This record gives sequence, C-alpha cells and structure tokens, in this order.
Amino acid sequence: MNRRTRTRTVERTLLVPHTIDGRTEMVLDKQQIEVPEPPRDWDHLVLNAVTGAVLVVTVACIAWSTVSIGSLLERVAPHPAAAYAAALVFDAAWLVCLALEWLSRYDAARAAGPKKWGRIALVVAMVAIAAHGFLDDQKAIGIIAALVSGIAKGLWSLTLAQYAKPLDNLTQQWVDQQRARAGAELAMVAVERQLQRSRGAVAAARRAELVAGDPDPDPDGGSRIRTSPEPDPATVSAGPDPVPVPAAAAPSGPMTMRDAVRTALDSGIDDPDAVLRYVRTVADANAKADTVSRYLRTLRRSA
Repeated sequence: MNRRTRTRTVERTLLVPHTIDGRTEMVLDKQQIEVPEPPRDWDHLVLNAVTGAVLVVTVACIAWSTVSIGSLLERVAPHPAAAYAAALVFDAAWLVCLALEWLSRYDAARAAGPKKWGRIALVVAMVAIAAHGFLDDQKAIGIIAALVSGIAKGLWSLTLAQYAKPLDNLTQQWVDQQRARAGAELAMVAVERQLQRSRGAVAAARRAELVAGDPDPDPDGGSRIRTSPEPDPATVSAGPDPVPVPAAAAPSGPMTMRDAVRTALDSGIDDPDAVLRYVRTVADANAKADTVSRYLRTLRRSA
C-alpha cells in the first residue's frame, strides 16, 4: 500500500493568455497549486533542539557562576554591584571565545586560538567558583559548582563540532587567498580616504596662501612667481614718480617678494610706497601692501 504523499498549497502568479473580441493579451493570474511537501528533516530538528538545550544550560551556568564568583569578590569589593559586574567577566570571556570559534567553524587553524583561550578562561572561572566553596568550608559544593561551567563548555564544544565544516587543504588555501584579496581591497578603501584627506588639506593650504596674496610662503625660499616682464634696469616707473634703481641692483631673473624688497633696500629705496611699486613691477603685480610692509620690517630688523 502506497503512503499518501503530503502536499501543501502555494500561491503562484502566472502570465496567461486572455482573449476578448478576438484580441489576446498576456495577463497576470493568481493560482493556488498543490506542491509536494518535503520530508521532515529530523537531523536539523534534533540539532536545533540540542542547541536550544545548550543555551538553557548556559544561561543557568552564567547565573550560578555569577552569584558564586560575585559572592567571593564581594568580600573585598567596595560595592556589591562592582563585585557582580566583575564576576560576569569570567563567563563573558569564554563566551566570547565560543563566538569566535563559531565564526571560524570553516577554518580549523583560525578556530584553534579561540578554542585554546576559551579553555583557559573556563579553567579560571572554575577555579574562582571552587575557591568560593573552599573559603566557606564547603569543598564538595565548590567542586560540584565548578563542574557546572565545565559541563556547559563541554556541551558547547560538542555542539560546535556538529556545525563546523572543516575544508580540505586545497580549498582552504583558495579561501585564504580570497580573504587576503578582499582584505587588501578593504585596506585600500581606508588608505584612499586618508590620501583624500591629505590632498584636501594641501589644497586648502594652497588656497589660503593665494587668498593671503603671498606667493612665497617661506620667507627664506620657495616658489618664484613673475607676473610682469622685467623692468628697465635703470628705472622703475610703476607709479607716478619713477624709482631709480642702480644697474647693479637690477633684477637678473625671477624674484620672490622678499628678494624684491631686499633689492630695493640695498638700492636705497626706503619709502614703503616706492618699495611696493618696485615689488609689483619685478615680482608680483598683485602684491599686497601689508605683505610688503611685513617684509620691510623683517629685513630692517635683521639689517
């Protein structure tokens, strides 16, 4: 006798032809159809039940160990809340290691580290729980209470072994290379952001220099900018009154604003307006009076 196949009803939307007055169009039609129901996956159900049971055991373990270790630390803690907060650290440590071991379930080499440190954290927690019983002259209770954490961790190790899917050597190498490539791409995103911030800072600094009207930000050197042709070596007539310049002091090439101010002073041009006209003629036609005055004061002090 054949067993009746279990089915379930699902709703599907299909394109179907629909004709009116001899004209056919494709329209959407919702239909209820029966499809075979897949067999129940008992292995998956059992694994889910086991995982749920281990979670319940873990919650009970954390509650017990927190109370036990918190009572132990309360003897020296200034406040009970601080003692119980510190007690949570003991279980939180090996729980974090369990989470990292779960994330590395496809890579046995990466899972080895969390597994090792999880065991160390578990041993520390068990020792602290046992110490509480020994100090209260309840050695048997202390040992039994410590085993609660050991049982919880052992159950998690067995459960994670069911979820873990170790890869063969060749596949593992392939996965490692893919991870390395993705990691390099992710790192380059951060590097590009840093470069963009640096370039933005440089661009902002250059814009500030242009707004300030000082093409030579470094008084002792820097870029030499010429915005006008070289003047007659004998006379500078950028203003209403010609400013005579000895031939020895005439510019022989591109000059910075500081060099132009120094040349004017060496040539006996001391009037600020005359120096400004000279700088605008031989160095920068857009030179600001404040910038030229600053160079004048600096060079006069150093003379």
